[in-house]
Amino acid sequence: MEPSLNVLGQRLQPCSTDPLTGFYRNGCCDTGPEDRGSHTICVVVTAEFLALSKYLGNDLSTPRPEYRFPGLKPGDRWCLCAARFLQAAEEFAAPRVVLEATHASATEIVPLELLRAHAADV
Repeated sequence: MEPSLNVLGQRLQPCSTDPLTGFYRNGCCDTGPEDRGSHTICVVVTAEFLALSKYLGNDLSTPRPEYRFPGLKPGDRWCLCAARFLQAAEEFAAPRVVLEATHASATEIVPLELLRAHAADV
């Protein structure tokens, strides 16, 4: 199996192991046919994004121990669904993007220019 690539055409870098993220919970924004939500964009979450996500029905800030989910806080890195990122960008609440850790397939949903416009300084 060949390594996954990021949006820069390089080997995909890890997003976060604390909290542990990724569709496969391997710390990377890897994807595959099972990942219907395209959890491919590595973001640095903000308070604004967390508030929007909660308002839209996906509370990412409240811990859920039964799922081994600690809850996110501003500054945490997380593999975000591409469509949710696009929605947050349209609402002016998009979090910062770690391009090196964002899977190349994210550009099937979100234009690379938009990802670059929200790039985090890493």
